[in-house]
Amino acid sequence: MAKMEEAMQLLLISNSTQHGGGYLDHVEPEIRDFVGKRTRVVFVPYAVQDRRDYAAKAQERFGRMGLSLTSVHDVSNLPRAVQEAEVIFVGGGNTFRLLKGLYDHALIEPIQRSVAAGALYIGSSAGSIVACPSLKTTKDMPVVQPPSFAALDLVRFQISPHYLDPDPTSTHMGETQEERINQFLEENEAAVVGLREGSMLRVQDGAVYLKGREGARVFRRGFAAVEMKPGSDLNALLVEAASPVGQCA
Repeated sequence: MAKMEEAMQLLLISNSTQHGGGYLDHVEPEIRDFVGKRTRVVFVPYAVQDRRDYAAKAQERFGRMGLSLTSVHDVSNLPRAVQEAEVIFVGGGNTFRLLKGLYDHALIEPIQRSVAAGALYIGSSAGSIVACPSLKTTKDMPVVQPPSFAALDLVRFQISPHYLDPDPTSTHMGETQEERINQFLEENEAAVVGLREGSMLRVQDGAVYLKGREGARVFRRGFAAVEMKPGSDLNALLVEAASPVGQCA
């Protein structure tokens, strides 16, 4: 899909629940500001198995924000529901299951067209990953097999949510998230944003703003990883050329 970030508006959240709070509590102010006067939300619950329970949870939470939420699993004409949506919310869970659901219900192109036409897109965790070119930066187990790794391709970079920095005191000998991202970059060109818990990206007017309480780490093939603070515009790092500067910091 041709990139149209200047026209698209997305809120890509690392996690839906923050320690000490409830579902979407930590992002409610940002969601309210993002949606503005829009009131109708279409929810995509395919990342979890119990879609009815998940939809009820999301419906109750968005209702407390004054928003009306309808899940695509409850409508007969899914493409029309997506086409007419003011806001599309894609929830978190297992990324493989989510992407397979999008393919199974033929929603890839309808979501792409709707967001390009002006619908707002909100993704959380897996819902943020599938906004990217592929699901290759997920940490989830492939419990199902989607027909392709290609995702919605709404942005040209990848997200690695729930990002954890390497712990120098840990005795665990498994791969760190940073090592897995660097393995991705050995085989792929797209930049990766390691979004820590409590962080999110707001894509709007050609900018990619880092929001929330925590920072993020941006990884690019052949470049040093860059630490970014909340409030930063990451667009230049993600889509513009820069000079290689050696090893990752």
